[in-house]
Amino acid sequence: MKKQAKMKRSRIARRLGFHFTLQFFTLWLLVLAIVLISLFTMMYYIGNEQLKTDLPSEVLDSLSMEAIIEGDSVELPSFWQDQLEQKGYWLQIVNENGREVYDLNVPEGVPKQYAASDLLRISDTGRLSEYNVTTLYEEIFGSRNLYLLGRKDADGSRLEAWYELYSENGRVPDSAAATLDDKVKSIGASLVILDEAGRVAQNFGLPSNYATYGALALIEMRQQPAKSKMEVSYHYDPASEYTWLIERPRASEQPTNQPILRTLLIILAIVGIAILLLSLALAVWHGYRYGGPLLLFMRGFERMGRGEYEQVFTEKERRKIFGKNGRFRARYKLYHEVIAGFSEMADKLARARNERLRLEQSREEWMTGISHDLRTPLTTVQGYGHLLESGQFSWSEKELREVGGTIREKSTYMLELLQDFSLTFELKNHTPGEKLEPLELNEFVRRAVLRYVNDVTLQNVVFDFEESPASLRILANPKWFQRLLDNLISNAVKHNPPGTEIVLSVMHEGEFAFITVRDNGVGMDAETQSRLFDRYYRGTNTDEGMDGAGLGMSIAYAVVAAHKGTITVESGVGEGTMIKLTFPALPSPASERETGSHL
Repeated sequence: MKKQAKMKRSRIARRLGFHFTLQFFTLWLLVLAIVLISLFTMMYYIGNEQLKTDLPSEVLDSLSMEAIIEGDSVELPSFWQDQLEQKGYWLQIVNENGREVYDLNVPEGVPKQYAASDLLRISDTGRLSEYNVTTLYEEIFGSRNLYLLGRKDADGSRLEAWYELYSENGRVPDSAAATLDDKVKSIGASLVILDEAGRVAQNFGLPSNYATYGALALIEMRQQPAKSKMEVSYHYDPASEYTWLIERPRASEQPTNQPILRTLLIILAIVGIAILLLSLALAVWHGYRYGGPLLLFMRGFERMGRGEYEQVFTEKERRKIFGKNGRFRARYKLYHEVIAGFSEMADKLARARNERLRLEQSREEWMTGISHDLRTPLTTVQGYGHLLESGQFSWSEKELREVGGTIREKSTYMLELLQDFSLTFELKNHTPGEKLEPLELNEFVRRAVLRYVNDVTLQNVVFDFEESPASLRILANPKWFQRLLDNLISNAVKHNPPGTEIVLSVMHEGEFAFITVRDNGVGMDAETQSRLFDRYYRGTNTDEGMDGAGLGMSIAYAVVAAHKGTITVESGVGEGTMIKLTFPALPSPASERETGSHL
């Protein structure tokens, strides 16, 4: 029993642990999913913002994160083509052999195969023919690739051509100033020439935004073009240390509708609100799911405290717990062992209360029976005691022996009566007593009969025994079983005249063992048969002179029931009586050995 309870508790603990672990992982999977979605959303917006910055290195970083390269196979989301085309970029990816494996918007004239020196020069100078090229080297899972992101630098090529035509020691001579000024104005730009100290030496075309440049002004215009309203191309002459710049207004000056910081804050706020709402929803759900059963148990404990064990759960509550098919509803399925144990505990308490009431009733009946049946013999013993104590009478030796014999008989009667009451109380209240053990009936019944055959006080009764041909065993308590046979034989002796023949027989049929006690005595009528096993019933003779308190046959009936057997009586007035006992038989040793050999 303890092992089963321990296994049940362990099973409940495992189920609860698995249930809450699953909920924990489910919750964190939801949180992880929200975080991942948020991160991808942020990356998407960051990528868009990087595209808007028009800085090739940032565009290339975003692009490389979304490119999937397996060998010479490259997959890139389709929206990149529109984005790069809109910005005027082209993309080329070459493998470790210098061969092109992917191209997007690549113009004609751009090589499909590169030598190592070509790629090194492009990476160092950032130029390929008339294109500005930004490179990114990437090595993933042993695969090495180089990204080339290019954009045509028309102003840079024009600037180099003008420098070749109009430069003298890095400056524009006065003879060419007007011509160059017209050309610069025609393209809607301004030409600024800086000396070695970074001061504006000459200015052509449209007015420049700067009279002089700070140390980081040009770097800012190149590294953070989104913050500048001007696009800048430059050419530096190392011999003269002059720098030529072409400035033109940026084509798209529209500010970003959703700055990256604002986007980040909005996304974080949405994530926080989503997690908060999810936590609140789970808290409400947990409170409803686990609080309801606890309230149910509390109401059940209140009823048990009032002693209402038969209906711990009301009909309405049972409909909440069980569906129409009798199975647990999903809300209570987690607690089905707890509910079953709760109901079992209530049933045990109800049985204990009923058993207590029954024991109290049995005790009252036992005390009533003892006081009733002991009153007459005690009165006799007390009367003789008073007579002997008074000294008013002279007693002969014969009279004293008769008085002593009467007192002994009444004392023996009372002792046997107390033993009968104790055994009746024990059997009625299912006291297990000694454990049942295998009992061989032939030998046991033979010895019981021999005790009566050898009793010198029973000279006028004939006893006989008929045994079973084979050994026959049952599970029995020897002490109780001996009392059973004694009561049946004594009853047959007491209620029949001298010369009655009493025969005990043992038989075996199928899975059952039979013991019969039959006599050829006076028999009994129908009423006596119907009440034979009632306590305190002694037939039509209620005279106290008849030994016994009417408990013998009720004790016999209780002993048979304790051995999982049955007892029946067949009788008729003047036809004798047969009492038949039936018990489950144990397999014989021979059949057990035979079964074992087959196994």
